[in-house]
This record gives sequence, structure tokens and C-alpha cells, in this order.
Amino acid sequence: MNKSLDVITIGRSSVDLYGTQIGGRLEDMGSFHKYIGGSPTNMAAGTARLGLRSALITRVGDEHMGRFIREELAREGVDVTGVKTDPERLTALVLLGIRDEDHFPLIFYRENCADMALCEDDIDAALIARSRSVVATGTHLSHPRTEKAVLKALLLARKHGARTALDIDYRPNLWGVAGHGDGESRFVESQAVTAKLQSTLHLFDLIVGTEEEFHIAGGSTNTIEALRAVRAVSKATLVCKRGAAGAVALTDAIPNTLDEGESGPGYPIEVFNVLGAGDGFMSGLIKGWLEDAPWPRALQYANACGAFAVSRHGCTPAYPSREELGFFLERGVKDKALRKDIELEQIHWATNRHNDWSTMRVFAFDHRMQLEAMVGATPEKIGHFKELCLKAALKVQAGRPGYGILCDNRLGRRALHAASGTGLWVGRPVEWPGSRPLTLEPELGPDFGGLEEWALENVVKVLCFCHPDDDTTMQASQEETLKRLFAAARRNRLEFLLEIIPSKVGPVDDETTATLIRRFYELGIYPDWWKLEPMASSAAWEKACAAINENDPHTRGIVVLGLDAPEAELAASFKVAAAFPLVKGFAVGRTIFAQAARDWLAGRINEAEAVAEISDRYRRLCTIWDSARGAAQDNNAGGTVAEEGMI
Repeated sequence: MNKSLDVITIGRSSVDLYGTQIGGRLEDMGSFHKYIGGSPTNMAAGTARLGLRSALITRVGDEHMGRFIREELAREGVDVTGVKTDPERLTALVLLGIRDEDHFPLIFYRENCADMALCEDDIDAALIARSRSVVATGTHLSHPRTEKAVLKALLLARKHGARTALDIDYRPNLWGVAGHGDGESRFVESQAVTAKLQSTLHLFDLIVGTEEEFHIAGGSTNTIEALRAVRAVSKATLVCKRGAAGAVALTDAIPNTLDEGESGPGYPIEVFNVLGAGDGFMSGLIKGWLEDAPWPRALQYANACGAFAVSRHGCTPAYPSREELGFFLERGVKDKALRKDIELEQIHWATNRHNDWSTMRVFAFDHRMQLEAMVGATPEKIGHFKELCLKAALKVQAGRPGYGILCDNRLGRRALHAASGTGLWVGRPVEWPGSRPLTLEPELGPDFGGLEEWALENVVKVLCFCHPDDDTTMQASQEETLKRLFAAARRNRLEFLLEIIPSKVGPVDDETTATLIRRFYELGIYPDWWKLEPMASSAAWEKACAAINENDPHTRGIVVLGLDAPEAELAASFKVAAAFPLVKGFAVGRTIFAQAARDWLAGRINEAEAVAEISDRYRRLCTIWDSARGAAQDNNAGGTVAEEGMI
């Protein structure tokens, strides 16, 4: 059968607000990180990260949180065709905290929420027919309206030859058998819940739960008896999660002990946060299930994904990428606190970044010192000029991907804020202009805590004038600042661009830039982006690219800076750089805006004329880059470009 989807999950979708303080009561938490949540939503994202073609069926509100869920799912690669917008109800919220290794307080804000309004009409038969499997969770069997929607999806799945799975996902207070303050509770006996679950278990090929969840499904607090009660009404493979003891798969008659079931290797790791661990486990299990892997292998995937989940903050953000999972399965555990494993965390960060920036046409107007020196410049006029620059950038972008800006906050605040949500890549400088040794903008504060105020889409850009021949005092000062800045950027979930210009400090050759790049990796600095000055020789580019690939094969890439070079010079430098696929584009400023800035600040041209001149220059530079990259790709097809292994 021709199926364009591997898995559709159906049910809860919420925004998780996770307390950032660890070790205190939820009452005392002062700040929160915002993530997508809800078991089906977590599983849709978790399986997408593992390379499956995933989709979600749910409802979200017609407001900011609903849009956040939809946009975040799309960034994770999840098909959102089945995500309906409810015009009346709000998106569900969950507040969660990490008190200690045993207590994880949470509150569900789900009174008449959007996802609980899911109905039969929301189930698209064509969407179900596209998928190899449908996965439901227990909460949506708790209400007649949502139950009808789930049953319709399951019956359609079986009609179209798709597999079906249930994650029991028992939350007593979502079934109305525990109070609002008991969100952490995982088990309360209820004959009504047991009866409702047992009426649907025959519809599933795979049923997954903890021992307590099988207790509610089977109506007994004796695990073996409960599993046998489930087996009496279902032929499904039963996967029972046993916490630190791993998990077992039971494909036939229930044995006398769980140890007789099929099991996969577990991982001895430190438990940091159990919230969302089951959804991570389920994501790995679905991968193995749909690969028709032997159950021990499928359970190995599941156990590994669960290990990541219990080791990190948040639910979906903790789940591994396919590359990360493969690395972990091959290398194993080095530090039981996985979130402190530097090598593993770098792979996690680098392989789970959002958005495709394989082409970078960046208009840089983050300049401060150069604009301040122009005749007629005042902070107010510079700020307004940067708004004109943004208008020009958006005019050239025209809603298309692959365009970006560099803009500062001190003089360009209005333009910087207006750029949010436009689809532009947005980089923001932190260095004090021209400083050497490197000094940062005062707004960051002495502890760099100012980064906490940044929009998550802003990229931390820092320019460092450095050279391999710097004296030890200069080198130590600049490196210490960069190490602290990089750590602060990561802590605040911000991408990091490192710009280095050695030619302004000393003589350069084909080895200079590569030597600096290797040094920064030795320091533990892994930029998402490198911004490098034009290098005249292919050998210099080849060495720089090799230095990056040797240390970070998952880097975003390189952008070429302009240094106020004439357009013709940039065209020549683009031609050399474009031969290397690791170079994604350019980040150029004064070549585009300098003359217009001088003329507008002096009153020689009006706003419309400034925007027209800037957009024309920016558009021409984009065309020059696109032509250079196109020619390089043609040459590559003919076998004349540098070997792939060198880029």
C-alpha cells in the first residue's frame, strides 16, 4: 500500500509551562519554559525526530498558544493537517515542576479545553487512509464526544489496513476520579474507568502501559492478573513498562512472571525528570514496531528514548533525533546524568534545531560605530534608518525563505522587534563595536543575564578581532569572554554565531582561519554559525571547512562577511566561497546601505528613495550569490569542485 504517513497520533495537545527552578515547590517557582505537551503531541514530535512521517489529530484554540503548538509541530516536521482550530475554546495548559527525583508536581488547566472538543467530524477519512498506523491515548476515551472521534479513527485505520496502538496514559484527574491538585497522581482504582477501557481494547494491535496503568485496564492491582484480564479481551501485543527494571513485551499467553516476557537492554542513568518519559519511550517503541524490529530491539529503542526523557528538562525538547539515538546506542552511557554529557548534548542540540537555513542571504545593518560617525547622525535618526533597512529587507524577501538580517538592540530596537515573526533569520550583535580585547554591550549585564530577555528566534552574534599570534594576555581575556557568552547562549536556548576577523590584527595565510577555528573548538565553543571574512584562495576555504567538519559535522554553516568591499570584489569572493557547500551565503552590510545612509542622514534623499536604493543593492547582491552558488553546483555536477569530504 502507498502510505505517505507512518503514524498518526490522536488526543491531547497542550502547552507545558515547566518551572525552571529545580528543588522547590511549584508554589515557589518564579519562571517557566514553554514547550508543546500532551502525550499524543509529544509522540508526534518524538517520532518525527526519529525520522518517521508523523501527523497529529487534535484541537487547539484560536489564540497565541494554539498557534504556538501548530507552528512548533510544523518546525518538528509533523503533519498538522489534522490539527483543527477551535473558535470557542482555549488551548489546554499544564504547569509542571521538578521538586526532587521522586516528586514532580503538575496542574492541568483543561476545563472545557480545545482538545476535549474533538469530535467525529474532525476525523478525516482521507488522512487516516494515508497512514500506516494510528496511536490513541487513554484520556480521549474518557468523554463520549472524544471517544466517538477516537473510535471512528480506529475503525477507519483497520479498514485501511493500518496498525493501531494504545498508550493507556492513565491520569486519574483527567478521568474525574482525582482532584485538580492531584495531577501528579498516576493511579486511583475505578471500575468505571476499567469498564470503559476494556470496551475498546479489542481494537488495538499494541497496548502499552506501566504496571499501574495495566492495573486500571485489567481491573486488578495484581499485575499478572491484570494483564490476563486484558489478554482475555485483546490479542494485542502488551508492552509493560517497569521503571528501572525496563520493559517487557508479551505477544501471547501471559506467563507467571514478567521476567518471562521479551525484554530489551536498559540504561543505568540518573533520573532527573520523569514527566514525559513514557511518551519518549513510546516514540522509540513506535519506531521499532513500524520497522518490524524484534521486540528486544524495539524495546532497546524505547528504553533509550525513555532514558533521554528522564535525564532532561521538559518533555518533547528532551527526545532524541535519529542521529543522536544512533550515536547513543553505539557509544553507550558515559555520564549517568545524560544532560551533563557534553558530547551527547552537543549532538542533541545540533540535530534538533528548527528551520531550514541552507541558504543565507543576510542584510547586516547591525553597525553602530560606523553609522554614529556619519554626518547628521543621532541615535533617533539611526534607529529610524534601521527601520528603513528592515523595510528594504522585507521588500526583497517577499515572504520567501532564505533571507535574514543582522540588527542591534541599542540603536535598532524598533527594527529588531518588528522583524520578529516575519520569516527572516534574525541575528543580534553583543560585542561593543571595535573592542579589543572583546567587550560586550552593557545591556547584557556582568553575568550576561540580559540574554534571558531575548526572543528565542534571535541569534547571538559576536565579532572577535583575534589572531593565532595574539599574546597570551589578549588571548586569555577574549577566550574567557567567549566561553562565558557561549555557555549563556546555550542556557537561554539561543543559537550562536561567531565572527572572526584575523586580517585586522595581523598577516594571514591559508592556515590562519583554520587555526583559529580549531582553537575555539578546543575551548568547547561550538558555534551554530561561523561568519568569516572572504578568503582569496580555495586552499584557505578548504582548510577552514575541514577544521569545522572535523569538530562539528552538524554545524549550521558559514556566512561570508563583506568588510565594505565594492560589489565587484564581493562577486569575486562569492565565486570562490560558493564552491564550498558549507558556506551557506553572505552577511553583508555597508556595501548595501552605506551610501544610502550618508545621503539620507544628510537630507539628500527621502525615505522612499533610501528604501529603493537599499533594496536594489540588496537584491543585486542576492542575485550575485545565487548565480555563484548555481555555477558552483553545476561545476560540482561535473566533478570539478572540492571533494565532498572536504566540505
